[in-house]
Amino acid sequence: MESPSGRIPWQSLLLAVSLLTFWSPPTAAQLTVVLTSAAEGTDALLLVHGQPEFLAGYVWFKGESVDSSRQIASYVIDAQEMHPGPVYSSRETIYPNGSLLFQNVTLGDTGYYTLVAIKRNFQGDRATGRLHVY
Repeated sequence: MESPSGRIPWQSLLLAVSLLTFWSPPTAAQLTVVLTSAAEGTDALLLVHGQPEFLAGYVWFKGESVDSSRQIASYVIDAQEMHPGPVYSSRETIYPNGSLLFQNVTLGDTGYYTLVAIKRNFQGDRATGRLHVY
């Protein structure tokens, strides 16, 4: 569902993520998040590979599940806008390729992170990666 300007509003991305919580279609692309280690106080990048075509945006979550209360942020590709979620700390940045940058990581950042890549038809791919801070 596109707006008259041709952009997909970020609220539509959130709706799509909610739907993906209950239904995840089979995918041909192999979306992956590269496991990352970083020293406390440095920056860390959760790098994404295998993005599907025709993407509308990305949504990152803290943990291994898609839970709106654990959403870090969403990114709308056409608008090049990032929208913070409930667990956003202002140290995270989502790039247009879906990768997630953490600035000045802490030991509390150690854990799993889940990415949902949402296509323009509101189907999505999901991948989980791990960040280890030492």
